[in-house]
Amino acid sequence: MSNLPWLFPDRVAQLENALASRILVLDGGMGTMLQGHQLDEEGYRGERFAEGFDAHNTHGENCACDLKGNNDLLTLTKPEIIQGVHAAYLAAGADLVETNTFNATRISQADYHLEHLVPELNRAGAALARAACDAASTPEKPRFVIGVLGPTSRTASISPDVNDPGYRNVSFQELVDNYTEAAGALIDGGADTIMVETIFDTLNAKAALFALSELFRARGGRMPVMISGTITDRSGRTLSGQTAEAFYYSVAHVDPISVGFNCALGADELRPHVQTLSSIARTYVSTHPNAGLPNAFGEYDETPEQMAATIGDFAREGLLNLVGGCCGTTPAHIKAIADAVAPCRPRMFEASQQAA
Repeated sequence: MSNLPWLFPDRVAQLENALASRILVLDGGMGTMLQGHQLDEEGYRGERFAEGFDAHNTHGENCACDLKGNNDLLTLTKPEIIQGVHAAYLAAGADLVETNTFNATRISQADYHLEHLVPELNRAGAALARAACDAASTPEKPRFVIGVLGPTSRTASISPDVNDPGYRNVSFQELVDNYTEAAGALIDGGADTIMVETIFDTLNAKAALFALSELFRARGGRMPVMISGTITDRSGRTLSGQTAEAFYYSVAHVDPISVGFNCALGADELRPHVQTLSSIARTYVSTHPNAGLPNAFGEYDETPEQMAATIGDFAREGLLNLVGGCCGTTPAHIKAIADAVAPCRPRMFEASQQAA
């Protein structure tokens, strides 16, 4: 990818300047904020899908199945809620906000029979975040849109059938096609970077990264790529079996602007894995952990003050360039984190060719 020019060089220069000067703050959990609205089926459907089909689509796709829980759909049916979430995180001190597109691929939207919406979901998701960032940006503190590519609901490395270890319910090419469609629309909607995030299977991530490389080549220019994996439990490995070090070396060849970890664990449990990345990565290091580990009710109990105290230690140890929150985090968490890292210098590293 690195032999291509930047698609949006002015935005990249702004981002690089910001990264060189301070620890940047990501936003927090989108799902956490949406749960607070307690939307029912009617709320998710809005007017567009109230009659059991897509009223804006000439083919009249059937949408008679339940749509509650499809948070990505709220970009179209409740855009004011999504815009409000972005605005709240920006007001709390976030430098970068993530698009509401975690499940905006055909594989994931197939659960709701809404595959035809994928381009629109990604374009609109990026446009909402773009508008929020533009409204909050100043010359001294520009804000940036992260176009999110989630992991999809399938894994290319592991069989879903314990009786047939060789079986796969998705192919590498299917993943590439899904990611190409989504990423192209994120770029069209106004994203500044693309983040392949919550990676539990590195083969899925490789499909996304290959899709991006081909997409950039087709468009004649590239965008900064952020990569964020997930250590699934205290074993210290991703679901597909890689340690933090192995994960980094598996994706470093694409010259990402950042590599990090998010989700699954709280900040304290992620510390050794962030330390590993910080010691080897020739790029910026990010982390956006959960607000602790989930309790017996699936809720997250770590307060903003507790989370900020732990992440403040990360920053004082020189481990971080970007930090935010994942499941269970709110604008209060992001404000506390932003305040905690503000006095600290960003992590220094030997720049890669991409960052030079």
